[in-house]
Amino acid sequence: MYAIRPTRAIINLDNLRHNLSVVRSCISLGTKIMAMVKANAYGHGIIEISKELIKNGVNYLGVAYIEEAVFLRKNRITAPILVTGAINATQISDFLNHNVDITSASIEKSKQISEAASKMNKIARVHLKVDTGMERIGVHWYNAEKFIEETIALPNIEIKGIFSHLASADNDKEFTKEQIKRFDKIIDFMKSKNILPPLIHLANSAATVLYPESHYTMIRPGIALYGYLNKIQEKLKPVMTLKTKVSFFKVVPENTGIGYNHTYTTSQQTRVVTLPIGYGDGYSRSFSNKGEVIIRGQRYPVVGNVAMDQIMVDIGPDGTAYNGDDV
Repeated sequence: MYAIRPTRAIINLDNLRHNLSVVRSCISLGTKIMAMVKANAYGHGIIEISKELIKNGVNYLGVAYIEEAVFLRKNRITAPILVTGAINATQISDFLNHNVDITSASIEKSKQISEAASKMNKIARVHLKVDTGMERIGVHWYNAEKFIEETIALPNIEIKGIFSHLASADNDKEFTKEQIKRFDKIIDFMKSKNILPPLIHLANSAATVLYPESHYTMIRPGIALYGYLNKIQEKLKPVMTLKTKVSFFKVVPENTGIGYNHTYTTSQQTRVVTLPIGYGDGYSRSFSNKGEVIIRGQRYPVVGNVAMDQIMVDIGPDGTAYNGDDV
C-alpha cells in the first residue's frame, strides 16, 4: 500500500551494528545483552531489527506486551524473549505456548502463573520484578523477600531472572545509586538463601554507560541501540533517517497566514514548499512552527500547524527547492 509513497523511514543496519558495538564496549566479557525491541523496535521494524541483533550476538529480546512476543515467534524468531510489562491471567497460556519468559510482579501473579502452568503440564520461565523506586510495577524492595520465597515454592515455575528498572539513570546520580543499593540488598538475600537466578538485570542504556555496578549478569539497552544517548551521543549513529519529497512550491506574499488557524504569518514575500508528511505519520503536531527540515543541505523551519498528512516549510525569499527534492 505504501511502497510508492515518497515519505519513508530509511533504516541503516550498519549503524545499528555500530551502536551495539559501542554498548558492548561498556560491559565486561560475559555480561549478557537483552536488546529492547518493544514498540516495533522503537519504530524501526521489530522483525528486521531483532534478526540483525540476534545475528550479532544479542542474548535476549525484551518487549512490553505478549502480542509483540507472539508476533516474533510467528516470524520464526526463536531467541529468548522476556515480556517486561505486567500481564493478566488470560494471557499466561500464550506465554507458555510460545515459549516466552513471563514477568511476575506480585505473588498473586506468581500463583496464577503456577496454576496455569500446572494445568498445561508446562514449566513457566519467570523473571521476578522488584520495584526499587520507579513506582510502576513490581513488589516494593522492602517486601520482596517474602514475594521471592513464596514464588520459588510454587510448582511448575522456573525462576530465570530477577530485575528492576531505574527511574532516572541519566540525570539523578543520588537516586540511581539508592536504587542500585536497594537492588543489591535483594541480590544479597537471594545469595544467602542460595536461590539467586542466572539472569540479574537492572541497567538501561544510561546505566550501561554510567554505572558499571548496575550491569550484574545482563543489561537491557534500548534507545542507545537506535542511536541516541546524551552521555555518549558523539559515539552513536542514528539508525533511522526520515525522508520525504517536496510536493508543491509556491511564492507567498508578505503578511499571509499559513496553514490551519494561520498560526504563522509571513514577514516578507517568501517561498514556501509543501511536504507530504503529517501527524498521521507520527510527525507530531508539537512540531508546528518549531520543527526543521533539511533541503539541499540547508535547514529550514516548519511553518504553520502540522496537518494530518502535510506540512509547509518556509525556505526564504532566495531558497531553492524543486518538486521531487529529497527532504
